[in-house]
Amino acid sequence: MPFIDDLISFSEIAPGEISETALKLAQFSLLDWLVCGRAGAEEPVSQKLREFAAREGGIEAASTFQGQKLPARTAALVNGAASHALDYDDTHFAHVGHLSVGIFPAALAAAEEVDASAADMIAAFAVGTEAAIRIGLVLGARHYNTGFHQTATAGAFGATIAAGRLYGLSQERMRAAIGLCATRASGLKSQFGTMGKPYNAGIAASNGVECAQLAALGLTSCDDGLLGNQGFAETHHAGLPLETAGWDDFAGGKLLFEDNKYKLHACCHGLHAMIEGLLLVRGGGFALSDVAALSLKTNPRWLKVCDIKHPRTGLEVKFSYAWLAGMTLRGDATGAPNLYTDDVAQDPELSALAEKVTVIGENSLTDLQAEGVLTLKSGETRPISFDLAAPLPLAILEKKLKTKAQDCLGSDGGRIWAMLDQLEHMSAREIGALVSG
Repeated sequence: MPFIDDLISFSEIAPGEISETALKLAQFSLLDWLVCGRAGAEEPVSQKLREFAAREGGIEAASTFQGQKLPARTAALVNGAASHALDYDDTHFAHVGHLSVGIFPAALAAAEEVDASAADMIAAFAVGTEAAIRIGLVLGARHYNTGFHQTATAGAFGATIAAGRLYGLSQERMRAAIGLCATRASGLKSQFGTMGKPYNAGIAASNGVECAQLAALGLTSCDDGLLGNQGFAETHHAGLPLETAGWDDFAGGKLLFEDNKYKLHACCHGLHAMIEGLLLVRGGGFALSDVAALSLKTNPRWLKVCDIKHPRTGLEVKFSYAWLAGMTLRGDATGAPNLYTDDVAQDPELSALAEKVTVIGENSLTDLQAEGVLTLKSGETRPISFDLAAPLPLAILEKKLKTKAQDCLGSDGGRIWAMLDQLEHMSAREIGALVSG
């Protein structure tokens, strides 16, 4: 069948057809998303979007961070941006984007509106994320490298499918919703380092709710907005043959979503392999002034994403190999969201270290790998190597995410993760109460 038909069919699978691992990770993603959203709720972009939403008003259907009740579409916009404001949310490297911040706000808004269970909302999220990942594969690396932000493009389709599933769209109307999303989805990487990046996550979620709601009202669209003539893939630089993104590998409920990665440092995920590698070699009592040079190799695509040589703001620091190298070697708490201030961007010690950092693109490395050499003025060299693809057992991942939650929110983070064993018995509106705080 055409990809679009497989996609629509997949959108209707029963929760029992999804692997236990995928559902457990979806629960982890929900709680991690709540932590990121609560922690980012007072960031400037969050405040500005709440002010924007307050000017519009409307039916109080869904919850937002900091307690506003808004129409579902607007709530999704506000929550998507707030939860991505700190750039501390999860990443899927095949999708090439952040899944939770684009899809959970849409799923929660729709689920609250129809009074669905938390379990149904989590299943809708799992289905939406898988759709987003596979659409991301269709679009391919060229789509991302051209300058599109797949959190907002492929992610908008995932948000549409998650919301449409919760609204109970028929196959015909789900097809229309996907087609409408094809003419709505947008987002550019040029926004990285500005408030426009978290806004991209918000518009993905908002577009998902809007397209699902319009389809439910009977708004029509083209038969195949994804891969049809002049559809989204054709016009947005598809990079991989269609057959590489089929559904033949879906067996036993295992999802590509199971390769989702979670951030333990509050910066661009492209920096994390370097950070982890430097953490392994920074011992030995040397100061930043003892460093002669750091030569780092990374996948070339990261050079256009997180290699800002001289960041001007705290937001830009989150996308700077040179600055994060110095912060890591100095022992700064890179997992603390409040570390990334404008003052850090002007730090003279970090500026001096940055002049000694060279970042090179290396095609043999994956998106999750970093290699390099740290050279000290004494002549000592320390090799750096790390691969984020190495899987973490669920129990260890849970422990690390709980620590992250407490670092971000203190005791509130612990209370959020205490909900893990209760999620199957909760309603989406109870989750909304957690969002509101």
